Amino acid sequence: MVEGDNIYLSIRRQCQLLSLSRSRLYYCARPVDDDENLRIMNFIDEEFMEHPFTGVERMAELLRREQCVAVNHKRIRRLMRKMGLMAVYPKPRTSLPAPVYIKYPCLLGGLAIETPDAVWCSDITYIRLRGGFMYLVAIMDYFSRYVLSWSVSNSLESLFCLDALDEALTVSRPVIFHSDQGKQYSSMKFVDALKRREIRISMSGRGRAFDNILVERLWRTVKYEEIYLREYADGYELIKLLRRYFDYYNNRRPHMSLEYKTPADTYFGRGASAASRSACGGHTATSFLIAHSRSAAGPSDTQLLADKADEMNMQEMKKTLQLTPYSEPKMVLTMGRG
Repeated sequence: MVEGDNIYLSIRRQCQLLSLSRSRLYYCARPVDDDENLRIMNFIDEEFMEHPFTGVERMAELLRREQCVAVNHKRIRRLMRKMGLMAVYPKPRTSLPAPVYIKYPCLLGGLAIETPDAVWCSDITYIRLRGGFMYLVAIMDYFSRYVLSWSVSNSLESLFCLDALDEALTVSRPVIFHSDQGKQYSSMKFVDALKRREIRISMSGRGRAFDNILVERLWRTVKYEEIYLREYADGYELIKLLRRYFDYYNNRRPHMSLEYKTPADTYFGRGASAASRSACGGHTATSFLIAHSRSAAGPSDTQLLADKADEMNMQEMKKTLQLTPYSEPKMVLTMGRG
């Protein structure tokens, strides 16, 4: 349309006649470097885990100093929003939530939590993969730190949170369910699922930054003891290793705050009903006993058979569901109880 070799009309004049800016004429689109974005997001994830008060401007400066990467602050802001991260700092009330969402008060102020199932809490975090990323949600008993269920997804829609809630409710039912005011937890489907079971809803509000601190500590533990030590190839490997870690976290990892008991011991009671429920996603009571049949010499024959069966189930899953970090955003893959 614009002729560069026209001897009668200059390019400037041609752009004026076409109502076209010259900057648009000369613009050449540059492909997005997904690998570089993933490296930046991995750095943001590790830095935010250590210092959750680090904002966009400071994050850009840290990238320049420590990684020698010059990044515009708008790119940092976009990636942090994509990861669901926001720095902790006092903010003016410049925006209001959509009217469709109902704000529930925080019910934990001054509440003495002394028994399991008094309060459940939940949160979502970002998980890095070799060629992408996913999101992890967990539902945890506030008193015992027992992870009742968890789920992973490649989008921040509420479906995987609902799946995790349904799995947790097959174990027991809390008096209060506490979360932040994210759209996943304030959606009508999630709220209705709690109301149908007569569960009281509690949400963190202004001045209540530490109400969900136990889930934040869970994320710190999971990331430093599992995620940061590995580089997951895909979602299947992530699920397999998270499943193994949450089994260890619930059943074999002693907690100092629980007088060096495990979360499962505290939640179910010592030997009373531990065999009646599973600590690994979707397994029966028999699987719970198998998980505890390891000896000092290594896994028992029964355990090896169970591991083989799990591997076969995973291979069968791969045939029916192709999950990649860059698959359609509607795709959700859920694993059950912790």
